[in-house]
Amino acid sequence: MAKYNITDKKITEAAYRTLVSPQMMDELKEKIIHVLFVKKMYKEKSYSAKRLAMDIGTNTRYISAVLNVRFHTNYATLVNSYRVEEAMALLADKRYRDLNIEDISAMVGFANRQSFYVAFYKINGCTPRAYKLRYIAPRKAVNGKTTKRQTKGEKASF
Repeated sequence: MAKYNITDKKITEAAYRTLVSPQMMDELKEKIIHVLFVKKMYKEKSYSAKRLAMDIGTNTRYISAVLNVRFHTNYATLVNSYRVEEAMALLADKRYRDLNIEDISAMVGFANRQSFYVAFYKINGCTPRAYKLRYIAPRKAVNGKTTKRQTKGEKASF
């Protein structure tokens, strides 16, 4: 007879989640929102759960508990979702049209191109480049009609 049944659902919760009172969770949630999203600390590449805990005067276990219970996610996923959301806004904004994907990735706090692409694709189901191309308006021809965008090496014909 097997010692473990892998089909049984885990019933017990992590012990540290129950150590944090609901009132304290609400207070920590507000502090997390303020530090990460109002102060936009998520844009710092090296901003970690440990630094967040230090900034709000608690420990990483409490941070983890609040993120799991109140936000239903973990630190990395939460921070990356906000970074991707901001990147989406920049990619669709005409003012940032000339920036390359790596510049935008750095602006929103990703440490490298690969982590940006992975997080972006996970959330949107497409690459940042494909997303950007959807929002770049076609160029206008001399006669006012829209034309397809020029690709590298292709000459404009008017």
